[in-house]
Amino acid sequence: METQPHEILLQPPVSSNEVHNDGASNHRDAEQKQDVSREEVLQTLQVIASTGKFWHHWDKLKIMLSFQLKQVLSEYPEAKLTSEQQYASLGESYIELVHKLDEALTCFIEGPPFTLQRLCEILLDAKSIYPNLSKLALALEKNLLVTSTLTICTDPYPQATEKVPVDQEKANEKQNQQSDTVQNGVEPQVPDKDEVMTEADVGDDMTIDMETFEGDKSSETNSEPNANNL
Repeated sequence: METQPHEILLQPPVSSNEVHNDGASNHRDAEQKQDVSREEVLQTLQVIASTGKFWHHWDKLKIMLSFQLKQVLSEYPEAKLTSEQQYASLGESYIELVHKLDEALTCFIEGPPFTLQRLCEILLDAKSIYPNLSKLALALEKNLLVTSTLTICTDPYPQATEKVPVDQEKANEKQNQQSDTVQNGVEPQVPDKDEVMTEADVGDDMTIDMETFEGDKSSETNSEPNANNL
């Protein structure tokens, strides 16, 4: 029987010596022939990480998660160590670790694990959360050693999530603070625009007043001798 090639569209840089179980491997190879891009993978995981829900068919989503999982694992320096160094650091070879985690993910048949949101958060930002591969592997394994699954969401698919600019966040925070103040019965006092004076305006007014005062005083002094002469 002619065997299916193991080369897939989104295959990340993982060693080709990885050992597969025949049944699960053939199933995954058939699934992974679907046409998905890296951009679609990242966007899909970002939506799940922010909402905790998923909209894609589980077979397709499983491909995306498997790809991102292998991609993230391959970015750690332990992936490039020798087998002896990997065993010393991880307790197993890198290939065995990748295979174990990928099997734990793809063994879910009915739907993704209920820890899907946390898995996506980890796979999107693994390097900043876990400094070494052993800690990342433990976190992933913990989130995959569950039995409960999620069901596909029937709500409308959300628009592409974008990060709110810092200035907008500050404006929203200020608006929320003002709203809380009003709700507590204290209305913020906003000075009328016409009553607001700059330092320059105050300085000019004081200068004018001093000049007027000095002019009046000089005028009074000059008038006193004239009065005495009378």
